[in-house]
Amino acid sequence: MAREFQRGHKAKISDLTPGTDLYVGVQIAAPGLTFDISCFGLDANEQLSDDRYFIFFNQPKSPEESIQLLGAQSGDTESFRVTLDRIPAAIQKLSFTATLDGSGQMSQIGPGYIRIVAGGEEVVRYAFTGSEFTTERAVMLGDFYLKDVWRFAAVGQGFDGGLDALLKNFGGEVAEEEAPPAAAPAAAPGFAPPAQAAAPPAFGAPPAAQAPQPAPSFGAPPAPAPSPAPQQPMHAAPTIAAPLAPQTPQAPQAPSPYGQPHQPQQPQFGQVPGQGAPPAPPFGQQAPAPYGQPAPAPYGQQPPVGMPPGVPQGMPQGVPQGAPATGAGLQAALQPYKEAATGQRWTPQNQQLMRVDLTMGGSGVLARQGSMVMYQGKVDFGYKSAGFVGRAVGNATGQEMQLMRCTGRGQVFLAEEGSHLHPIELQGDAICVSAESVLAFDESLQYEVRRVEGHGIPGGALFTMQFQGTGTVIVKTHGTPVVLPVTPTTFADCNAVVAWSAASQVIVSTQVRLRRNAYPGHSGETVNLQFRGAPGNFIVVQPYEV
Repeated sequence: MAREFQRGHKAKISDLTPGTDLYVGVQIAAPGLTFDISCFGLDANEQLSDDRYFIFFNQPKSPEESIQLLGAQSGDTESFRVTLDRIPAAIQKLSFTATLDGSGQMSQIGPGYIRIVAGGEEVVRYAFTGSEFTTERAVMLGDFYLKDVWRFAAVGQGFDGGLDALLKNFGGEVAEEEAPPAAAPAAAPGFAPPAQAAAPPAFGAPPAAQAPQPAPSFGAPPAPAPSPAPQQPMHAAPTIAAPLAPQTPQAPQAPSPYGQPHQPQQPQFGQVPGQGAPPAPPFGQQAPAPYGQPAPAPYGQQPPVGMPPGVPQGMPQGVPQGAPATGAGLQAALQPYKEAATGQRWTPQNQQLMRVDLTMGGSGVLARQGSMVMYQGKVDFGYKSAGFVGRAVGNATGQEMQLMRCTGRGQVFLAEEGSHLHPIELQGDAICVSAESVLAFDESLQYEVRRVEGHGIPGGALFTMQFQGTGTVIVKTHGTPVVLPVTPTTFADCNAVVAWSAASQVIVSTQVRLRRNAYPGHSGETVNLQFRGAPGNFIVVQPYEV
């Protein structure tokens, strides 16, 4: 149950929750007023000594991504993700603030709050109203501060001078705003859904720009736009599937001045935020030699005349033959396939292998029995009962949902039959995944098994798992999936559908007349699933069926 704070109340974070991966939501509104909600990362003198830790809409994350701006979701005007154990030692305080963009006063606001969510549960809330303020135009809502351990304080203090006074208080200044350039129409995304309340996970299509509620933290790179193009109708734009191979992220860009538009960069598809790995050369090929050194001779070729065997080309005479060769030998051949450790809880090693670090996150992992291919450290594996509904899934489909619980301190590597694996990070939102497509998920997520009944479906029903809360679920597919927007005429084969938005309505549909089944060349798909829902809903389909 959440603890209710009043102005001035303080508490240790460890007394509120054992976790360090926190969700911070702010709700503030008033008729006709616009608010900018930001987070200031301050040093021991409570000064903004590093501009990279001023997190706002033009700079949505810190360099190491310990502080991330998530956008509006779950009823919050703005939300953040804060990973306390990744914040650098130079940052001693995080101050969450709200400022008025334009005229008005804080006394005009309605009931609002700042809250902390951990593990899918709200642990603390500080509620406020406009009666607590008078002529302020900027207000400090709550602080995370380091005093031997991290603590939280409900502040509720403001400044009449607005953003200027707030920045001066933290040792910063406002850049002079220039006349903004003429805005060009944005290019249509891959499947061109309209602005929506819940953006779909970008399995293969880029997310809609500045959606009110952010998609789960995985996605494709933004579609290149060499020239402005008018917005296409939702049903006219083509569907695009992006490659799944992890790609090296671009270097972080310098923050734009406050108040200037900027498009935040999205992580590459299939990549945990903050992760990047250089592309590996094909199997059996050598890595390129360092700059300034000649490349080694191809495998099987003899060295030049006069060069001792085993000495790479270009190595001067007199160098001991025991010296390590650059780009050759057993170590060089295995280098592209070494373990990728990025400091994240979930790390894809390649398209078919996922690594989970149990020392991070503070909770266990539930995975399919038999999906473990290797583990390191002290890891305990226990049987997780699927319950009555899980046994019903096994009886009806022949595929029992047998789970194992992984706990301890170590790393576990998961895979199944070479399927492509996709980490989907949820931040308080929900998604439905076909039970056959679930490989593993954080135990902190709330989940339930649902049954979609229908005549003609293999086994008599389709079983799905709905996940909600804060955590990661690993979805497996056969091949590269594609994301489609839900329209009044969206149908999918029940064996090919992988996942869909939790708000979508699923209906079993029989569209083929019996007489057509006798015709040669008929597809045989007599039963389909029809999806309905408001704009913004989506389905994920794989290029494979049983």
